[in-house]
Amino acid sequence: MSLSERLNEDMKTFMKSGDKFALSVVRMLRSAVKNAEIDARKTLSDAEVLDVLAREVKQRKDALQDFEKAGRTDLAEQAKAELEIIQRYLPQPLTEEELTRLVEETIRETGASSKADMGKVMGALMPKVKGRADGKQVNAVVQRMLG
Repeated sequence: MSLSERLNEDMKTFMKSGDKFALSVVRMLRSAVKNAEIDARKTLSDAEVLDVLAREVKQRKDALQDFEKAGRTDLAEQAKAELEIIQRYLPQPLTEEELTRLVEETIRETGASSKADMGKVMGALMPKVKGRADGKQVNAVVQRMLG
């Protein structure tokens, strides 16, 4: 079952169960996917749907930080709950050990030896960790290992 189909099935499940909050989050996700499909003028692949979901996660995380800074605990709690639902559709995140192993592998593959090779390593590494690790986290590990 594709990710889009899973979103549709979950929407039906949430409608039947009466879980209005989860239903609204899934509807919002389906809307974001549909808008991306309209922009691309094609049906999105699972990888492209994952990109859309990753953008939604990033938006929620940014909003969560803003809400916490502003002391809006009600909105922060809502953003956290939305994040939990969205993350159900994302692949399991990489552990620190898995990420470190992938970075070591990629450094060997690219022949990188200094921070000047950072772009080469990141370019080869990011497709491998797509949707499973945050770019900032990946960047920090690569810098640590090349530095």
